[in-house]
Amino acid sequence: MILFNNDYSEGAHESILALMQETNMAQTVGYGEDEYCERARKLIMKAAENENAYVQFLVGGTQANLIACAAMMRPWQGVISCDTGHVTAHEGGAIEATGHKVLIVPGVDGKLTAERVEAYYESYLRDPAREHLVQPKMVYISQSTEIGTVYSLAEIKALREVCDKYGLYLYLDGARLSYAIAASDVTIKDLAELCDMFYIGGTKCGALFGEAMVIMNDELKDDFRTLIKQRGAMLAKGRLLGIQFLGLFTDDLYFRIAKQAVDQAMRIRKAFNEKGVEMLIDSPTNQQFPILSDEQVKALSDDFMFQLWEYLPDGRKSYRFCTSWATDIQGVDKLVEAIAKL
Repeated sequence: MILFNNDYSEGAHESILALMQETNMAQTVGYGEDEYCERARKLIMKAAENENAYVQFLVGGTQANLIACAAMMRPWQGVISCDTGHVTAHEGGAIEATGHKVLIVPGVDGKLTAERVEAYYESYLRDPAREHLVQPKMVYISQSTEIGTVYSLAEIKALREVCDKYGLYLYLDGARLSYAIAASDVTIKDLAELCDMFYIGGTKCGALFGEAMVIMNDELKDDFRTLIKQRGAMLAKGRLLGIQFLGLFTDDLYFRIAKQAVDQAMRIRKAFNEKGVEMLIDSPTNQQFPILSDEQVKALSDDFMFQLWEYLPDGRKSYRFCTSWATDIQGVDKLVEAIAKL
């Protein structure tokens, strides 16, 4: 059985495992204040081309999102997300559990648009009872999105303009950022210029676990580490996170392995296209969403694992096929051959 159901089935890239083994018995201080974390921070700052970047390491994406929300909002404020956003659909109410409401705005191809964010905030301003409402304060986007689409640089710039106009924070969830960079015109440098805070995903992009939170807005930096501790996310052996990002950002490994994954996803997409299989969305990243018949699913399920994604209004179903940094080319060869026989 070859798995294409997610991009975190495997452990970590071999060079990261080698680096962790090499440093295993080194003695360091704890809580992310060690030399490896510091070297990783400097590499991330170099990628951002910004010395003002403040980098802290966290274990997982839900942790990162809820801590970002806690840092950016007062108790009566909420975060704007599109209806498919991870904070809305896949985090078990983690944001609401911190006391902040997720304010849902319909997305376009899985993305928030500047026009819809502005319309939402204008509606809030015009409401004569707005003192009784949750105040929007933060805009949440992800790159790539839950359905594999990506924001263009122009789209993020437009969101930044709206956020500046209304005094909103712009936050980007980068769980799959490496794959998005391989498929878009947006770089880490761009995000450092446009976002108040964003994170660079490691868990789904070559690391055993871990995300690198990058804070650009100076007013959000003070006491951020205390907030990490309060939310139960301060890892005593913090060097384990720094070592992994040190490995990912050495010799552009983070970007090289993501490009390989996207290249293999495009092969899968092409195979489905050649068979006339309709796709749920035009995704340029490592996630592909074909709409398959029950017979096609049965034909592929004996040898491949993939995920039922969505029941469509007309009764059809879409499925998710994921590649990752570790996807085996021979495995993709076999899938492409199987698709050709559908």
